[in-house]
Parts: sequence; C-alpha cells; structure tokens
Amino acid sequence: MTKITAAITAVNAWVPDYLLTNKVLETMIDTTDEWITSRTGIKERHILKTPGEATSDIGARAVEGLLKKRGISAEEIDLIICATTTPDMQFPATANIISDKVGAKNAFSYDINAACSGFIFALATGSKFIETGQYKKVIVVGADKMSSIIDYTDRATCVIFGDGGGAVLLEPNIDGFGILDSILRTDGSGRAHLHQKAGGSLKPASAETVAAKEHYVYQEGQTVFKFAVTNMADVSAEIMERNHLTSDDVAWLIPHQANKRIIDATARRMGVSDEKVTLNIERYGNTTNGTIPLCLWEWENKFKKGDNIIIAAFGGGFTWGSIWVKWAY
Repeated sequence: MTKITAAITAVNAWVPDYLLTNKVLETMIDTTDEWITSRTGIKERHILKTPGEATSDIGARAVEGLLKKRGISAEEIDLIICATTTPDMQFPATANIISDKVGAKNAFSYDINAACSGFIFALATGSKFIETGQYKKVIVVGADKMSSIIDYTDRATCVIFGDGGGAVLLEPNIDGFGILDSILRTDGSGRAHLHQKAGGSLKPASAETVAAKEHYVYQEGQTVFKFAVTNMADVSAEIMERNHLTSDDVAWLIPHQANKRIIDATARRMGVSDEKVTLNIERYGNTTNGTIPLCLWEWENKFKKGDNIIIAAFGGGFTWGSIWVKWAY
C-alpha cells in the first residue's frame, strides 16, 4: 500500500500596512532603537489599526491569496484549522469566521491555541487528516492580532509583538514529499511565566480586571528566554538525530521569530549556518502564530523540491516542537 503524506502545495501571507517602528516606540515609552534591536533583533512591526477588523481578517486575506495562487475555489476545501492566540471572540472559532469570509462552504473548521507553537501543532494535526486519506485539501492558518492584547506602556512586551499571519495548503503526496515527522511537547507549569491573567473562566472579565490591566500579555522575560533557548534548540536537534539528518542534509531552518538570540542558539545547536536560517523578525516582530507562515511565504521562491526543512517553535504554556518537511515543489 502506497504511503500518503501531507505535502505543502501552496503558501500565502498577509500583514497590515501600518508600521510601528522602534523610532515611534521611542516617543511612547522609555526605550531606544539600539536597546530594542540589541535584545530582540526587531526594527519594526505591522499593526492592524482598521476599526472593526480582527484576526479573522488577517487569516481570510491570507487564505484568499492562497486559493488564487493554487488556482482552486474555496468550495474545494475540506478543512480549515486556525492557530491563534487572539481569536475574534471567545466563540465561535475564528476558523469558522474565516471559512465564512472566504466562502469555504464545504469545509468544517476549528481553532488550535498553543500560543506561539500553535501553527506547528495545527500543521501536524492537519497532516493526519490527509495521511488517513479522508481529506484532499486542508488549509492551516496561523494568524494573530497581538496588538489587541499588548499594553503599550509595558516596555518589556510592547516592543516584541506585531500583527500578521499566513496560510498553507496541505494535499496528498505519494512520492515521499511533505510532512515526514514531528516532535511536539508541552509543560503546563510554564503558564506561571507567560500568560494572560484575566478573561478566561479562572478570572472572568470585570471592571477590576480591566483596571488592573490583566487582559494583556504577562511575561517574565528571562525565565521564558532561558527555557526557549534550551528547548527549541534541543527539539530541533532531536528531530534531526531521530531521522539521521546531518546539518549538511538540512537546506533550511524555519524558526519561530520570537527573539534573534533564541534563533541563533537553535541554529548553533543544529550546526546550521546562518545562510540556511529564515529570519524576518526585524521587519515583523513576533506575530505569534503568524511567524512561521510568514517565513514560508517570504522564502518560498528559494525552496527547491526535495529540500529538507526543519520548522521549530516555542510558546507560552509552555509549548514547543519541531517538524521535518521535505519540500514538494
């Protein structure tokens, strides 16, 4: 029996026009361009400022462009999975709203929330629907409007995050291309160091939680940094070792764009040279679930059929993981 794998057959992304540069942030908080750049590698980030627009609008634009590139209609899509930390609403799922906006009338859809690792968790999940032979066309979206949960008086977090997202199409492949392995991990004790304090069932929204600014990202930077450096690097090396891949075998590393120092540490652990690392954090910041599809989109024309690509991410929760993809086109 021929083995079916889930191949990425198209990719697209979208970011809003407005640029929040480090120079603008200098006028808002006590910081400098040099301080931000040296610690994060970020120069600017895109912010969705259009009234009435949300994460679903980022996702829908990415999907619409994806469908156009692939030359297929929305009605052909079987499933849409949206990885997001900033859903339009508590319910329904943002994926449901994206499906409606793009006209995917025959697809079912749902969200995955694994913070910054959500896109790779969703990619691994979506691949299983293809591998079983049940579905032929699955779209995985990674999108976030992080500006909606950022306190722009908090220097520790407001310099990091931006808005944006992307989408990939998964289709069956029988020639050995596509998603070939994944290692996904979580450690829920990490929630103490990176979370949103209020707005969930543990601490529902109230006048008090709003006044206390508990609906914004809370992050203990040093603790998160140390855990991310170790685990994102280790899991990337582990997936290589498990599949007998050397650094020479790896054509590209696509890391979650959280911090340039974390990315550099991951590349060193894998033995991968800088020219094999996709890096756009300086122009987008950390778009959470959007970073990896944005990298796939920007580097798409440099990938060659058969390239071994390692995708790696780390997020709040804590969540982390790595995926091995053999590029299909």
